Amino acid sequence: MRVPNETQRVEFGGWTLRVRPSTAPQARLLLLLHGWTGDENSMWVFAQDFPADFWIVAPRAPYVTKPTGYSWRPLQPDHREPPTLKDLRPSAEALIGLADAYGAANHLNAEQFDIIGFSQGAALSNTLMLLRPERIRRAGILAGFVPIDGEALVTQHLLDGKPIFVAHGSSDEMVRIEYARQSVELLQRAGASVTFCEDNVGHRVSAGCLHALETFFA
Repeated sequence: MRVPNETQRVEFGGWTLRVRPSTAPQARLLLLLHGWTGDENSMWVFAQDFPADFWIVAPRAPYVTKPTGYSWRPLQPDHREPPTLKDLRPSAEALIGLADAYGAANHLNAEQFDIIGFSQGAALSNTLMLLRPERIRRAGILAGFVPIDGEALVTQHLLDGKPIFVAHGSSDEMVRIEYARQSVELLQRAGASVTFCEDNVGHRVSAGCLHALETFFA
């Protein structure tokens, strides 16, 4: 895991963040949402070469996991059970509050912002889009899925034209490729413009899909 030297760890409004500020006059806010047992340092491999006009914020999830790391939902008796939209809704709403408060404090236009999530963080990204589609400009969904109880929110025009990048490994044993394909169908049914990158890897993002992700956000 490589964390760029220009990032800084900050405490803000009860959150622990790792931030790469931008001096661009119209900087775009990008949230990096880590997976289960990750933290604010986990996601930088996906954005280390992103242009300087992105103001990148990687928050630490609020719930502690054992023996290390953090989660976007409270601890469950069986952590292998996929998180539901109901599980993730409190974190999704808290992230909207973070974007608003952090944007105001740093003179950023956070009315719309970008997100990239991995695994549980990708499920949270999908939750954010389904609950507050007007707030998300574009999204990267990496090795994730749409929570099963989120299907009820999918309507024909919910995500009209919204650019979404989905990357998944066909050999992923933690989140099977079928979940990604079902998620793509749901997002397209909601009107999203989906770019899908599938590669023969496990629960990670291949070099080819990482390059495609960079191109998508550039």
